[in-house]
Amino acid sequence: MMMDKTVDYDFCASHDMYGHMACPGCGEKILLRHVLDVLGAETIIVCPAGCAAVTDGIFPHSICPVPFLHVPFDATPSTAAGVRAGLDMSGRGDVTVLAWAGDGATFDIGMGALSAVAERNENILYGCYDNEAYMNTGIQRSSATPYGSWTTTTPEGQLESEPKKNIGFIMAAHRIPYFASCSPAFLDDLRMKVARAKSIKGFRFLHLYSPCPPGWKADPQDGITIARLAVECNMFPLYEITNGTNYTLTHKSQGLPVTEYLQLQGRFRYLSKRDTEIIQAEADGFYNHLGALQESKQGEQ
Repeated sequence: MMMDKTVDYDFCASHDMYGHMACPGCGEKILLRHVLDVLGAETIIVCPAGCAAVTDGIFPHSICPVPFLHVPFDATPSTAAGVRAGLDMSGRGDVTVLAWAGDGATFDIGMGALSAVAERNENILYGCYDNEAYMNTGIQRSSATPYGSWTTTTPEGQLESEPKKNIGFIMAAHRIPYFASCSPAFLDDLRMKVARAKSIKGFRFLHLYSPCPPGWKADPQDGITIARLAVECNMFPLYEITNGTNYTLTHKSQGLPVTEYLQLQGRFRYLSKRDTEIIQAEADGFYNHLGALQESKQGEQ
């Protein structure tokens, strides 16, 4: 598979299909652009059904300047491992295999295959753009949907009653070399983590916060503001885990009240005062737990 090392990463200017098919304010396209910019031209994307697969463009067009392989919903990790094996047998160990999937294909449908490649420590980079529901098929809940959130399958009166699945700790349990959470509102942090992941051999996982204005019932222009508040309100802490045991917070939160984050999103419009208190306690508790894990490891050194 030939790849052009002189590729221009100005997507819109270098392709015959100008722009992409994503919704206004979509976080995934911001994330993909910066991830690819850091990884470079020697990259192959493996992508399942979902927002990224649809918004890449209608065949034969593609917004991506690297090979983009469309695969079944549950097959992203296993296909990426197969691509990696083929490249290695061809002497192309310099190519990064990027699995690029949403939370539905990662937290839910692809979890079995994800666990398998993580346990085998396959040499692939897995990026999960997390918009906290099955957005491409109609805003149905996933196990990444946060407590108290409205979706079409958790409507008013039956809001999401379970906390979001902790994908970071699940990956840590597999003792993978590298896990990191990333946000499009903190691009220096994001790009640093992508570069670090690229330099490591073995299975690496990037948990990428991906604002979805239509699914979150938010103004498209507020996407990055929401992403920033998610970090500063402890709803989405920025941290790294190396080898499953070393925890590092990469951004000190301002500890803002979660109401500043929640009020910008219509999906949280049905919350009661008690619901907000539960969300606040959960967010602060997780952030403080990460800090304690970091201090505990530092104390051992």
